[in-house]
Amino acid sequence: MNKIRMGVIGLGGISTAHIEGILNSPDGELVAICDIREEVLKDKGVKYGIPESRRFKNHIELLQCPDVDAVSICTPNKAHYHIAKDVIYYGKPFILEKPVTLNYQQALELKELTNSKKIPNMVAFSYRFKAALRFAKWIIEQGYLGRIFHIYVQYFQSWAINEEVPLVWRFIKEYSGSGALGDLGSHMIDIARFLIGDFVKVCGHVGTFVERRKKIGSDEYGEVDVDDYCHFMAELEDGVIGNFCITRDAYGRGNYQRVEVYGSKGGLVYNLDKKGDHIDTIEVCIGDLYGRARDYHEIPVPSQFKAEQMQSFFDIVNGKGDGLAATIDDGYVNQYIIDCILESTRLGKWVTLEKTNKI
Repeated sequence: MNKIRMGVIGLGGISTAHIEGILNSPDGELVAICDIREEVLKDKGVKYGIPESRRFKNHIELLQCPDVDAVSICTPNKAHYHIAKDVIYYGKPFILEKPVTLNYQQALELKELTNSKKIPNMVAFSYRFKAALRFAKWIIEQGYLGRIFHIYVQYFQSWAINEEVPLVWRFIKEYSGSGALGDLGSHMIDIARFLIGDFVKVCGHVGTFVERRKKIGSDEYGEVDVDDYCHFMAELEDGVIGNFCITRDAYGRGNYQRVEVYGSKGGLVYNLDKKGDHIDTIEVCIGDLYGRARDYHEIPVPSQFKAEQMQSFFDIVNGKGDGLAATIDDGYVNQYIIDCILESTRLGKWVTLEKTNKI
């Protein structure tokens, strides 16, 4: 089987994970890169051995390159919609960063276009590839927790506490769509759907602590018009009740995640970055003996649950995906839930979601 020749559009921080995944896969090859910043394009081209003829400042030129079979879209959120539409037009399989667009109307259009052309695709909800989380999904699906009652979710970072951090695009609604909710909360919404199922209604609250920051390369200040934090409640299908706490202002936290799921026969806890080492773990309390003792034990994660994001994308393109990766359909539903949470914060009340599979 020939290697899938990849082009990467957008060479910011998140692109590193895509590129490393491509380089580490026997099924992928990095052949082209694209970025509007000439100096970044040159540096990355030299680093990864990409010839000047396959370093592009315009993504259309990359898509027209006959050496490119598929693409990673790693740009800021604002560019996702327009670039993805062009990728779909050229019929290239793609992996798209999250959140997929700035609003659910754009996401719906991408979903319908992609599905109409039957283009292999993935949305980079990367935590679906944590072995402990996949193990947690298996435990729940096997019925070991019984009827699920609650899911409690935390995702904490601390970098926005620093008022010296400039007004980067993640603080500007025009480029990001939302703040901590879209940046971090989108992952946790996806994790809840991955483990439990679809959302029924939501009630949210957002806020911003640092409201003005220096513009990049200037002493002039600009407004931060997105959320630093988002807390929201949710009802999921089958009456599961969820509580979500998302912030970029949790002192001392790097990339901390904690998901607790409680059912009639047991409970489990998924942790990431518990000790700052980015290792994912799972603790369980299952059965009457451990339940009466209130005893949670960390258990080893079987190797069968290990997976790599880019390898999973190549498997999808080659027609052998495992069905656990997120697709543009999941990206659309995720964006719709984000929009409903923002609407809830605006209205100050619960918002009921329509059946997303019928929208």
